[in-house]
Amino acid sequence: MTVGEFARRAGLRASAVRYYERLGLLPPPPRRNGRRVYGPEAFAHLAVVRVARECGFTLEETRRLLRGFSPKTAASARWRALAESKLTEMDAVIARAQAMKDLLHRLQGCQCDTLAECGERLRRHLYAS
Repeated sequence: MTVGEFARRAGLRASAVRYYERLGLLPPPPRRNGRRVYGPEAFAHLAVVRVARECGFTLEETRRLLRGFSPKTAASARWRALAESKLTEMDAVIARAQAMKDLLHRLQGCQCDTLAECGERLRRHLYAS
């Protein structure tokens, strides 16, 4: 199928497919008469890219998953290697989000009449010695 057909069936724009190829996230497909020709295996490869992105992997991390290991390295070993550091990163993001949520809950109980009053109370609380 052509790049346009592949993109349409994958729910992407053709420019996104070409961009992923330039980044090394999709292997360049064979060409026929100078045009890209995609086979069904392209969808499986794209699925790996999409799942990596949905897990929060950056484009560079996704490229590392695909190309940063020996070709003999099993997919499971690749996922484990990258997931370990991403899980640590996500734990930090979750902790920060929980702290933000806790602060918002405390701010819901604010009884100040003015922002100046609120700012003064916050200043005393934050910079209490």
